[in-house]
Order: sequence, then structure tokens, then C-alpha cells
Amino acid sequence: MHLTDPQRDIFTCDSRFRTVVAGRRFGKTYLSTLEILKQAISGKNKNVWYIAPTYGAAKEIAWQMLINTIPEEYIHKTNETALTVTLINGSLISLKGGEKPNNLRGRALDFVVLDEFADMRKEVWGEIIRPSLSDRQGGALFIGTPKGRNHFYDLWAGGLVGSDTWTSFQYTTIEGGNVPADEIEQAKMDLDERTFKQEYCAEFVTYSGLVYYSFSRELSVVEYDDDGGTLYIGLDFNVDPMSAVVCLRKGENIIAVDEIVMYGSNTDEMCEEILQRYPNRHIIIFPDPASRQRKTSAGGRTDLSILQNAGFSVKVKKRHPLVRDRINAVNSRLLSSDGARHLFISPKCRQTIKSLERQTYKEGTSQPNKDGFDHMNDALGYLIEYIFPIRTEYEVEQPTRWT
Repeated sequence: MHLTDPQRDIFTCDSRFRTVVAGRRFGKTYLSTLEILKQAISGKNKNVWYIAPTYGAAKEIAWQMLINTIPEEYIHKTNETALTVTLINGSLISLKGGEKPNNLRGRALDFVVLDEFADMRKEVWGEIIRPSLSDRQGGALFIGTPKGRNHFYDLWAGGLVGSDTWTSFQYTTIEGGNVPADEIEQAKMDLDERTFKQEYCAEFVTYSGLVYYSFSRELSVVEYDDDGGTLYIGLDFNVDPMSAVVCLRKGENIIAVDEIVMYGSNTDEMCEEILQRYPNRHIIIFPDPASRQRKTSAGGRTDLSILQNAGFSVKVKKRHPLVRDRINAVNSRLLSSDGARHLFISPKCRQTIKSLERQTYKEGTSQPNKDGFDHMNDALGYLIEYIFPIRTEYEVEQPTRWT
């Protein structure tokens, strides 16, 4: 079993409740699977859970790593559909999603890992999981990257006061030992200061006021003529309005040169408008990932198929990025932590400018307001996050089996 020094400190800590705040690529999921196995083999008929923000994330992030972590001779049976592993000692390991908290009620638990707890609802712990640990006096590991000073921060801060049952840890990405220093320096240049502090330094950065705080009307708005090159279009499918931001790419720079806002419309009409404005152009569309499933007619067509049939190249991810990743990607392009700007807006994009200037967070939360300014920002975010994603994955060398 290979653990870095910080991982070993967490793994060997005997506190009933542990809260771990760590930068990206610290090895949080690997540590979680080892912890789950340790707890499941500590006695017979243990009930151990791993909870991610969504069921899909639990399967995508942890399932295969969990299977690789558990020695084959320990496994009685697996059920990939239900995401459960039954061990030969009768212990049951289950992977769950926290998006529907009421589905987690009513089970007695010996141990639970809550991965990326900052992205779950507060009641998942206080109202549901904590009572489920009481009759067996079970323990919990909270682990994730910060997301403002929310309920995750409260738990982490509570573990700093010297309680016998709570211990809190905090590690940066570089302390995790899985990402080289030069890559972190590159990330520092690519990201805005607040995003870098949160995602790589594991700092609880306060979220308040403007969402796109890096936008500056004086510095981000520039005159730029369409030179006839490839068009990059971010597209949000909200009906009132359906919004598109039309951009050019010049190396590391993105320049928004036009926008389309259509009320009471549909995807077919948006395609017609784009083709009418920009005939005989190579156009790449970056739509909402929901376009893969969203039906727009009785014939069963999806928004994705409509865009493709209209002749556009379409770049779309299989699932939605986290909202904060999309926001961070845009802020990082507007102003990186080293002071560089790589996203510019033409003065003719009046709705885009207004949206970047005015969208705010809900008071006391890290959730953006749905106040009408979100549509154009979402359209821009789908494009930026696809081309310049915040969640860069790094290969982390880990053993395939626990030895």
C-alpha cells in the first residue's frame, strides 16, 4: 500500500470524524477507497458507504478504483449496477450519490466517506448520515476541495478546536506530491488568483458579490473586427431567451465578436439565424451538455442532432462540468493570477457585457443567481470551459491492488 506522508497522517488518525481539505489531485479518491477497505475488513457485517455529490460521479470517480483496491480474495461478489461490493466477511460496501438526500435515509452505518462534501446539500450530513451512524457509533471521513465558506468549512473549522472526536487536515496540491511543481506554476499563470488559491492552495475563499469579478469594462471590452476565420459559438438552450455568444480564437485568446438573443424560440430557429448571419463559414458550436438528451420535437430529435444536421461541428462534453469549474474557467480567461487577460468582448455584445458585469451570488452562498444574466454567461462558459478546462487530470501512480 503506497501512501504519501500527508495521506498516511490521515489514514492512521484514529479520530471518529476527520475532515480533509485538499488541493486538486491530492489523491483524495485513492485515500478514500483505502479507508473504505480498512473499515470494511475491521469486523464482520460492516456497512460502509462512499457518497459523491451525484450517483454518476460515484460510479465514474470511485467504482473502478475501489475494485482495483480490494484484493480479489476478499471479494464475495460485486454488483456494478447497484455499485455494491460484498466481502467474504459479510461486510457491504456501497457507492451512493447525494443528489437525492431522502434516498439515503434509514440505514445503519459503520462508516461513510463524503467525497467533495462542499458540493452536497448541508442536510446530507446533519439530517441523514449523522443519525445513521449513531446506533453503531460509526465514523466519517469528509474530503474535498473548498467551495467558499459553506457547510464544509464549518465542519473543517470545528475540527481545529482540539476535540477528541474531530480532527481536521489541510493540504495544498504540491504537498500532496502527485503534481510536479512546474505544472502548478503553469496553473498559477493560467488561473485567476482566487481560483488558484481555492483549487490548488486549498484555501476557503469567500464567495460574495459579483460572479465574474475578473471582468473589467475598461480592460476586457475591445474593438475587434471579424476577420472571417473559424467561429466558435457557445450556446445556451433556455427558451426565454435562447442565447449564443459568437467568438474568434487567436491562440490563447478568445474574442467575443457577436451575440444572439432569441425569445420564445427553439434550436431550429437558432440554427437558421446563425447560418443567415454567417453563410459559408466554418462554425464550431459548444452547447449545453444537456443537448445530448433534450428532446425538441415529437420526432425525438435532440438539440445535438439538430445542430449536427444543420452542418455545424459540435463540441460537447458527456456530462455537465461543475458550475464552479465553468465560472472559474471564465474568470481565469478574463484575468489570470499572473495578470494576463485572454478573454475579450466586443462593444457590440451588449447583453454579454451586462451579464458579466451584473450576475451575483445568492447571499451567503456560492450559488449564482438565476436572475436573467445567467443565460449569456452560461453560453460563454460552455465554450470557455471546453477549450480551457479547469479540471486538468494528471496521472497519479498508484498500485492496482492493496498489498
